[in-house]
Amino acid sequence: MAGLPAGSGTAGATGPGTLRVLQMNLCNSGRAGCWTGRAVPRAAEVIAAERPDVVTLNEICRDDVGTLARSLATVHRGGTVVSAFQAAGDRPSGAATRCDNGEPYGIGVLARLDTGGARPVVRRGTYPTQDRADPEERVWLCVGSAGLLHACTTHLANTSGAVALAQCGHLLGAVATAIRRAAGPAPSLFGGDLNLRAGGEPDVRACVPPDYRRIDDGARQHLLTTRGVTICCRRSVDMRGSTDHPALLATLAIGRPPG
Repeated sequence: MAGLPAGSGTAGATGPGTLRVLQMNLCNSGRAGCWTGRAVPRAAEVIAAERPDVVTLNEICRDDVGTLARSLATVHRGGTVVSAFQAAGDRPSGAATRCDNGEPYGIGVLARLDTGGARPVVRRGTYPTQDRADPEERVWLCVGSAGLLHACTTHLANTSGAVALAQCGHLLGAVATAIRRAAGPAPSLFGGDLNLRAGGEPDVRACVPPDYRRIDDGARQHLLTTRGVTICCRRSVDMRGSTDHPALLATLAIGRPPG
């Protein structure tokens, strides 16, 4: 199936392809109290051990994307690994938020995709709703292949639950709808630290459309998928104190896109 990871298993023409998705918040800005300097090497170890097809990354520096993309390419030799980075905005300067080392700071997506020779489509944006008291402007990022799969990530506001909920609603509403209109009925997955919990106040489930599937790490990291995708086999992966979040790993089964 074009657009699924090269080599993904399929069960006949109408059967699902499977892929492993890994969500990680690496706290690698160098400015936060959770920074250790060990998160990226540990993330590379996890990628080597777990062999994901898609990796969604939060709280990273721009060069971390290249480092971890090379780790993913080493795991999946012969496949095509695509990657993208989106810097969070910095309201006071009007430029990008920066890591302590001077690199842009933000979010990233890595994916082993069968692009069929076509360039992957990257979509990105800044949320219209922001906490004006927080200088960091939150963003979203999606990478798509062959009109059949879109992998997205985000890191929502941590200073206001109401703002995080509005950002979540925008991502799963306006952004997801725009992707569907542009690319057809392609399944999408969303991985990220939403800074919202199931059962919390506000409750993350208030922004999730009824036909989406959702799992979490028992806290603020979530994986969500649109109709046509089944999530199974959720597991937390120990980051060994290198960051303040475990990694979240899941297996997805992708059927024929809904008509």
